[in-house]
Amino acid sequence: MNSYVEHANITVNNLTNTIAFLRTAMPDFKVRGEGRDEHYGWCHLGTDTSYIALQEVVIDKPVDRVPYRQLGVNHIGFVVDDVTLVAEKLKAAGFEEVSFEKSHPSRKRAYFFDTDGIEWEFIEYLTDAMDSRNDYVL
Repeated sequence: MNSYVEHANITVNNLTNTIAFLRTAMPDFKVRGEGRDEHYGWCHLGTDTSYIALQEVVIDKPVDRVPYRQLGVNHIGFVVDDVTLVAEKLKAAGFEEVSFEKSHPSRKRAYFFDTDGIEWEFIEYLTDAMDSRNDYVL
């Protein structure tokens, strides 16, 4: 068996907003399960084989963190069929695109912030050749 990431669990301010953001980018993502108790709401959003586990904030305390400089998750990446279409949908829905150097012959990428300021990466691979997909020198 090959290992793979089944899910990541993150805490968000509002489940509805995060679900809307992710489903705008990836309409094939479905709610696999969800619930709410006296403390928080949760949702598993994704496909049959992988998902994002979302949990609503229990205690609202702002996090003072500098992304890419301090401990914590910097972004989560998803492979999509058409990154240009995903970017267009997210921009049309009012989400902020992150500017970065995009040039690579084997992949196209787009980064966006959701309503909580969490950064998400969307990747379209332009080849099936794994050595080209995973070339980090270019």
